[in-house]
Formats: sequence, structure tokens, C-alpha cells
Amino acid sequence: MTSANGRRNESRPAVEAHGLVKRFGTTQALRGVDLTVDRATVLGVLGPNGAGKTTAVRILTTLLKPDGGTAFIDGVDVVKDPRRARARIGLTGQYAAVDERLTGYENLVHVGRLFHMSTKEARARGTELLERFDLTTAASRVASTYSGGMRRRLDIAMSLIGRPSVLFLDEPTTGLDPRSRNAMWDLIDELVQGGMTTLLTTQYLEEADRLAHTIAVIDHGVVIERGTPEELKRRVGGERIDVLVANVDDLPKVHDALVGFACGEPHYERAGRRVVIPVEDVRGVVPQVVRRLDEAGIEVEDVGVRQSTLDDVFFALTGHAAEGEDGVTRADERKTA
Repeated sequence: MTSANGRRNESRPAVEAHGLVKRFGTTQALRGVDLTVDRATVLGVLGPNGAGKTTAVRILTTLLKPDGGTAFIDGVDVVKDPRRARARIGLTGQYAAVDERLTGYENLVHVGRLFHMSTKEARARGTELLERFDLTTAASRVASTYSGGMRRRLDIAMSLIGRPSVLFLDEPTTGLDPRSRNAMWDLIDELVQGGMTTLLTTQYLEEADRLAHTIAVIDHGVVIERGTPEELKRRVGGERIDVLVANVDDLPKVHDALVGFACGEPHYERAGRRVVIPVEDVRGVVPQVVRRLDEAGIEVEDVGVRQSTLDDVFFALTGHAAEGEDGVTRADERKTA
């Protein structure tokens, strides 16, 4: 817990959630979610459509109350003491929350005043963040003239105005072009290197691979797997044998012929006459694979190897891709918040 003088307890994780449950009418969005984020690290929260990622973030940031379970920010209970928890939190949602009628500078000063800063302090902090996020030249322009990437940088700057210890980024690069997305990744890297604890939800598996120290995969309101990106890849087969057969009827025979190499279940793509088999190590395996297939009388058009990706992890764990937003609508949340 935090000490009597209000300082955080460094011996605990920055973020802790135990058994979070949330229902919206007959829809059960969370079914007992457990999450922890160690200090100065990034936890990537991944999940397919309707998994409950955004609902979990809204509970952790005090925007929703859970129907069960507990959650702590720096040891502060987000339900019992939401005001103290909010003082430790920065939040950037899926869409930039800037006021487009105000300039970049005015947006920052306005948020500073909402944090009960004096006008002088809010102005100084706003100027500091404009410099840090490379927005000084655009400080006097209204936010409606900003590009998507500039808006995102301003949005994150606004979330840092109160010097939070934990930053929540809920799909922060949604809608950005590849160049702006890469710039945002560099910015997040910089924040983490500076000691910022971050919980990141994302639909971009490349983003999680690039930024997250650890990953929690959520599906149907529960955490179904967790670990580092490399650990997750190894669990579904760190590397792959990729076989393209000439005759689709030979697909099932490929696994039988190569079962001695496999460390997991094959993935069949019947339309493409392709089978992908997870293996622990592909070094020197191609000649052996070709020989086994030839002995089995299977005509192949191509045999290749590749490393597992987080896309493979997703498909192996959930059976579908990570796309779209949580199935629970904001209207549903408002009804029960």
C-alpha cells in the first residue's frame, strides 16, 4: 500500500487487478481478469473483438466500477479511493480527446488547471510538454489544424500534465498512418526509458511485439495466456514448417508424414493448399522434410520455414484474429456506470 505520507510502495507492482468482473445487462464483459504491471515496463493487452480490453482499462482508470474483484494503482484501491488513484493515472483513449477549438498550448494549460495547478504552474508545465513532444511551433495553432499524429502527441502530452506514475494507452495508434505510428512507437519507448509504467491495449500485433515487455491475451473476458512476446511465440511453436501441396487431398497426409517434427497442432489453409506445422527448431530440417514427404508420395510445390509471429499466437489461442473494438458498446457502459 502507499505510506502514510502518500508515497507509493515501490515493492508492489504499479498496477494490480485481481478477479475483475463486469456485466452490462446480460453481457458479461469480464469474467475474472487478473493483470499486473511492474514498474517502468509495458504490459501489452491483446484480444480479439469483444474480448474486454477496453472495459478492463476503464475499470483500472476509475471510469467504471467492477461488479467483482479488486484493482490497485500504486497500492491505491481504485474503487475505495478513486480520487487518489486518478492522481497517479494518465489515460489516452482510442480517439484523441483534445478540444479542437483551443490551441495546443491552451489545451495543456486547461488540463493543468483541472489538476488544480496554479495558472503559472500550468503554463510552465504546458510549455515543457510542448517542447518534449515537438509541438512548440504549433503551440499557437488551434488543434483542429493538427495532423492525426500531432493530435496523438498532444493527447499523450495532456495525459502527462499531472506527472502520473502509470500511463494507460488504449489503442493509441488507431487511425494513424505508418509513419505517424512509427513516430508514436518511438515516443512510447522514450517515455518507458524515462521510467513510465505503461499498460497498452492494441489491435496491432506488430505494435505489441515492438513495445511490450510482457503480454496478456484476453478472450471472452478472461486472460487466457501471458508472457513475453518470445515466450508466447515459443508456446505455439517458435518456428514453422510451411508446406504447399500440389493436391489439396494430400493436406492431411502432410501432418502424418511430419508428425515427428511437430510440437503442436497443424494449421490448414485448404483454399491455398497449405499446411503450417509448428516445430521447436527448423535448423537443417528442410532436407529431412522434403525426404519424408517424398517417401509418403506427397507432391509438393514449395517447402519453407519461418519464425512464429504474434499473429500465429493469436490464431492458436483464440482461433481468430485481433480486430475491431470491444463488443460492449459505450452506450451499454453508460447504462450501468
